Amino acid sequence: MNSGSAGRLAVGRVKFFGQHRGEVNSSAFSPDGQRLLTASEDGYVYGWETQSGQLLWRLGGHAGPIKFCRFSPDGHLFATTSGDCTIRLWDVAEAKCLHVLKGQQRSVETVSFSPDSKQLASGGWDKRVVLWEVQSGQMLRHLGGHRDSVQSSDFAPSSDRVATGSWDSAICIWDLRTGTPVTSHQELEGHSGNISCLCYSASGLLASGSWDKTIHIWKPSTRNLLVQLKGHVTWVKSIAFSPDGSQLASAGYSHMVKVWDCNTGKCMETLKVSKVHGCSTQGCRKRPARGGWEQAGLAFPEPSEVLSAGSPGCGPRLCLHPRWETLSVWSC
Repeated sequence: MNSGSAGRLAVGRVKFFGQHRGEVNSSAFSPDGQRLLTASEDGYVYGWETQSGQLLWRLGGHAGPIKFCRFSPDGHLFATTSGDCTIRLWDVAEAKCLHVLKGQQRSVETVSFSPDSKQLASGGWDKRVVLWEVQSGQMLRHLGGHRDSVQSSDFAPSSDRVATGSWDSAICIWDLRTGTPVTSHQELEGHSGNISCLCYSASGLLASGSWDKTIHIWKPSTRNLLVQLKGHVTWVKSIAFSPDGSQLASAGYSHMVKVWDCNTGKCMETLKVSKVHGCSTQGCRKRPARGGWEQAGLAFPEPSEVLSAGSPGCGPRLCLHPRWETLSVWSC
């Protein structure tokens, strides 16, 4: 992994999205960064224009709270999961539901698209991972192996593996190349708490965040733990790699965002997030340093807005702009 000098985190201009009628459970930027999704406990998914803050849509259909949302890598679709045990696939251009995916037996907590946008993986309280074909909405297979609720997922950059994290404290790496009904998997063990978030780097390293207050960076091909990041004083809720994989941002329930050097495991920056007007947490932006973030293609366009969405509660999560130009920190 490359290591470049890092700039300082600073609180920039904050935009608030306050039209939710319930707590915000998830948010996601579109691949081009022009739109922001927010998934709410009120059962609706909201679409926003990131620069103006204009509400583009408020879409219903789920019969329960929306737990998670994610755009497809090609930007044409987005997926939402719900406590109603379903996943919905939506068309971005027309803001309409294309498919309702039924097959999980309890609340669906996570969903992720393959890098080629052709497959979808979901998981939830039924302890199962389900693979779906995006175009048809058809179920491809069940993946059984976790012993508790599946809370996080992410596809490898090659699309041939998907990682899932569970409240059983284990990470499963599922090999999708076999094409057999029973897909083989390997487990990464080392956390002593629930796995709350997973994220692959562009080079294929895997980061995991846990209720044990640590972040692990793994080399999945060898199952080796490369770096353990310690410094959060509460559960780790969200993580994301920088585009070159040299740094990692993380947020926990302590209203702090940390940026780590993935080579050394050193915490480079800590941003203390404060509530504003009693309704939301503030965001931050990265000020690029010469020779570091600018080389990684992370320089901010000026002026740049930092986004925030949500309501007070159990602490901040983070949602990164696809190129790390903006960082959204929000309360669940």
